[in-house]
Amino acid sequence: MELKNKVAIVTGCSKGIGLSLVKILLEKGVKVAGWSRTAPDLKHDHFIFYAVDVKDVDSVNAAYNATLKDFGEAIHILINNAGLGYAALIEEMPVEEWTEMFETNVNGVFYCSQMVIPKMKEMGEGHIVNIASIAAKEGFPMMAGYCGTKFAVRGLSQAMYKELRDYGVKVTVICPGSTQTHFFENMEHLEVNDNMMKAEDVAGSVIYALETSTNFHPVEIEVRPLMPKGRKTI
Repeated sequence: MELKNKVAIVTGCSKGIGLSLVKILLEKGVKVAGWSRTAPDLKHDHFIFYAVDVKDVDSVNAAYNATLKDFGEAIHILINNAGLGYAALIEEMPVEEWTEMFETNVNGVFYCSQMVIPKMKEMGEGHIVNIASIAAKEGFPMMAGYCGTKFAVRGLSQAMYKELRDYGVKVTVICPGSTQTHFFENMEHLEVNDNMMKAEDVAGSVIYALETSTNFHPVEIEVRPLMPKGRKTI
C-alpha cells in the first residue's frame, strides 16, 4: 500500500509501540486518528486524538463516528495495538484482572475491527494489523491470562484474514518478543532492560507489512530480541 494520504486508526497510541507507530505513520504522510484512554504528548497537523476505552463498545462506536466526521469516509488502516497484562499464578489471578485483560485485548480487537471492515470491503482495500505477542505462540508461567488473550488474538487474526482476503483487505498479526515498553509496569517479576527490543523496531515491522505490494500478504510476523539474555562469550 502507498501510505501517503491514507487514513489510519492506531489504538493504544499514548506510548510505547503505539506512539512509535503514530510518529512513523505521520512521517510517511498518513493522517492518523489516535485512540487511547490517555492522550500522547504529540502535536501534528495530521493527528487527532480521541479518548477511547476499547473494551467499551459504545466508546469505540463514538470514536469511529467522530473519526469519520474529521477524516472522511475512508479508513484504510486499523492497528489494534491497545492491550495490557497482569502476572499471577492461575489460582491467584484476581477475576477483575482476568476480565480486564480479555475485555481489552480480545473484545477491543473485535469491536474496532467490526467497525472498519464493512467500508474496507466496499473499497476493496484496507489493512488491519493486530499486535499480539510471543505469548500468542507459547505459554509462560505466571502469564496464563495474558497468554490466553494473545492466543485468542492470533486465532481471531487467522480467521479474519481468510474472511477478508478475497475482498482485497489484508489482516496481519505481529508477534513481538520482549520490548522496552510500559507493559512491564504491572510485572513485579520482570523489568525492562537493554536486551529487549525497542518499540520503534517493532513499529518498523508493522510499517513493512503495510507497505507490501497489493498481492503480497504477510499473514503473521514474529520478531524477537537477538540476545535476550545478553551476548555470550566463548
